[in-house]
Amino acid sequence: MTLSILFVIASIGLRNESVPTKGSHVVPITGSPKAYKDGRPAAAYRLDAIDSGRVLLHGDGPGQCDYLGAREAIVFDWKGTYYLHYDGAGLKGWLACLATSKDLANWTKHGPVLDFGPKGRLDSASASSPWIYFDGSRWHMFYLGTPNTTPAPDFVPTFPYLTMKAQSKSPSGPWEKQYDVVPFNTKPGTYYSATASPGHVLEDGGEFLMFFSGSIQSRGIQRTLGIARTKNLNYAWALDPEPIVPLEEQVENSSLYYENANKTWWLFTNHIGIDDRGEYTDAVWVYWSRDINKWNRKDRAIVLDGQNCAWSKDCIGMPSVVQVGRRLAVLYDAPGGTSVSHMKRDIGLAWLNLPLIPPPGK
Repeated sequence: MTLSILFVIASIGLRNESVPTKGSHVVPITGSPKAYKDGRPAAAYRLDAIDSGRVLLHGDGPGQCDYLGAREAIVFDWKGTYYLHYDGAGLKGWLACLATSKDLANWTKHGPVLDFGPKGRLDSASASSPWIYFDGSRWHMFYLGTPNTTPAPDFVPTFPYLTMKAQSKSPSGPWEKQYDVVPFNTKPGTYYSATASPGHVLEDGGEFLMFFSGSIQSRGIQRTLGIARTKNLNYAWALDPEPIVPLEEQVENSSLYYENANKTWWLFTNHIGIDDRGEYTDAVWVYWSRDINKWNRKDRAIVLDGQNCAWSKDCIGMPSVVQVGRRLAVLYDAPGGTSVSHMKRDIGLAWLNLPLIPPPGK
């Protein structure tokens, strides 16, 4: 099995092989799981990450590209350099921006790697949240496009969220948009009728899988993850007719890690909570399974929330993970304090010791 580039083991300073580790264990939550006002499911386990706090602050990107926020951290390692694509909230809207690092703690910002599409294109209001896959000769980018946003100055992308395609000869670009390639789209009457946005891409047995985000607008918004499949990255993908977990789970975005020690897949995702302030990203969750095509909604745990995040107590945004020696780095975004805003978010870093260990019998 060939895994995506996100699984490449780092060979730089943060790989500290002398750090002892006994792994990270999924453990039951003591007492009652968190209750939500609308009764949406809660996790009964925890896999607590150790938070290192903010590592990339918004506001100083080239050309004010992130002056109102930095979020949706998506990271991979390539030849000893970490590439972090994040959504920069700039003067005209949100665009995918690039930062690079040798240690995950100190970042050099390079500015936007995509621009807004021309009027009439589906990415005319935002081109963001890119997931990248290297096929051995060419870099493939799957990014979120939308023609709609909230009013200025925030320009928060609004539905529909669509999956669009670009390619490059280098992980740092320049990126050529491929408007003639339509990976997939929203479809009425499905679990992806409102959004069908990109996620983690990997190869499995000669087939490419993408764990994409889907949602519907019914009694509010309901969100889940599905699997898209193709054998040609420059062709249309086939979407599984059912999601991997029910819409009631209220999760979006995906980043996978394979634990060879126990032959288990771990899918990190963003949970959407709700209270009197409305809906917002309240935690990083993880699901685990020994079969990449079959997932049990009950096999899930909280990885990071206000209980173990050092600087953001109510709101925790989208995760992505990368292995660093005998630890797993978790990049995420958050606004800090008790804010639940989409804006003025920074990128944080947390750690899990490897191996990741599910509960006995799981």
